[in-house]
Amino acid sequence: MTKLPVPDILKKLNAVFADHGYEAYLVGGAVRDMLRGKKAHDWDIATNAQPEQVIAIFNRVIPTGIAHGTVTVHFMGEEIEVTTYRLESTYSDGRHPDAVIYAGKIEEDLSRRDFTMNAIAVNLSDGTLCDPFHGEDDIRAGIIRTVGNPHERFGEDGLRPIRALRFAAQTGFTIDPDTFAAIPAARDVTAKISIERFRDEFTKLITSANPKGGIELMEQTGVLEQFLPELAAARGVIQADERGHHHFDVLDHLLFALQGAVWLDLERGITEPDTNLRLAALFHDIGKPATRRVEEKEPFGTIYTFFGHENVGAKMTEDILNRLRYPKVTARYVSHLVKQHMFHYESTWTDAAVRRFMVRCTPPDCRDTNPLHDELTAAYHDIFDLRICDVCGMSGTPAHMKDGIWTENILELQERMSVIAQEQNALSLKDLAVTGKDLMAAGIPAGKHLGAILNELLETVIDDPAANNREQLLAIARNLYERK
Repeated sequence: MTKLPVPDILKKLNAVFADHGYEAYLVGGAVRDMLRGKKAHDWDIATNAQPEQVIAIFNRVIPTGIAHGTVTVHFMGEEIEVTTYRLESTYSDGRHPDAVIYAGKIEEDLSRRDFTMNAIAVNLSDGTLCDPFHGEDDIRAGIIRTVGNPHERFGEDGLRPIRALRFAAQTGFTIDPDTFAAIPAARDVTAKISIERFRDEFTKLITSANPKGGIELMEQTGVLEQFLPELAAARGVIQADERGHHHFDVLDHLLFALQGAVWLDLERGITEPDTNLRLAALFHDIGKPATRRVEEKEPFGTIYTFFGHENVGAKMTEDILNRLRYPKVTARYVSHLVKQHMFHYESTWTDAAVRRFMVRCTPPDCRDTNPLHDELTAAYHDIFDLRICDVCGMSGTPAHMKDGIWTENILELQERMSVIAQEQNALSLKDLAVTGKDLMAAGIPAGKHLGAILNELLETVIDDPAANNREQLLAIARNLYERK
């Protein structure tokens, strides 16, 4: 019989339950992770003690989900979720049980869970497994399988099919054929889940180790068309022509670009994925289907063009992320990255051109931020990383720092931008040596002309940083006002 080591904190927690005549089991993702040899994080406990009884035996308990039998116990500096064994009735809304019925045995509680790999419990008294559905065997074999009939399980809760796809991307497991076949059949129930719950699962999927494979499963099961039709529409949009820039259709290009973010993380030893970069990589060419044109051009013959796709794609990206209820700041920022991903640096760029590039790459929410601010610096790096992901998407292979991406002189551009940032050149209205109040004091009335003049002053100092002094800018402003 398999035994797992019980962490000291859970031994002590179990002692409290046992002293009051109750039993406790570790359940959920922690068990799955331990069986996979991974480090477990959050502790979820199942017990035969009812919520009121848990509240009575521990000093600090928060009734976080008491209607569903769940409370949060603050114990030895950690928050531990504790849920009473339960059975669930019918699911009229395809998401929540109509009633929660407390059960007397852990086996009954495990029978209501979604997948066999999640229906395993560890007895906190001795570390033995309770595994009535052979979840350990499925974990060892790398299989995602529902507890019981997949059509019944998915018919109860429309989020479960999405979780199956997410788990496949995270673990690299294969979805059992019967379970996989039940996903498209559950489309009507899946449609009932809240968009926020889909968003949360989608975020976990794209920040997994194999987001490309996860989205391909979404496509195969119809989930992609159901929740992200804009991405599904990129399938079959050919962009490979005699110029040799691309080898894949738009969707495969986007998926390889997304996987490129994983390759970058692996190369750099990054363990916490950047959701913004993953989203930008996935959506950076989402505007191509709408802007695709077929032209005949010597000496190439038939070519495909996508003029302005970055602008169309930026708008589409913001709309999609708003629809998925991502924070507004996330939608704006990722949209900004998409809009700016098409740049082609050459060493012949003047310093003024580099400064203009820096201004253009400044996110809307950072327009009044000093160029050395961490958020602004991170935005520049994200744009460079997105460009690398784009190159990965063209070849379908990792673009290492020593490889082709640097033929575009990105490293040189980074160095030039760093020098300009250190020189504290004016890159925003906030950096100007004059303010709107200064211009009004000089006789220029408030209104649209004032804002236009300030922007022209910024253009002036971007071209000539030495012009950023009060006297010179006031003189220029007066001349501009008189001309207007």
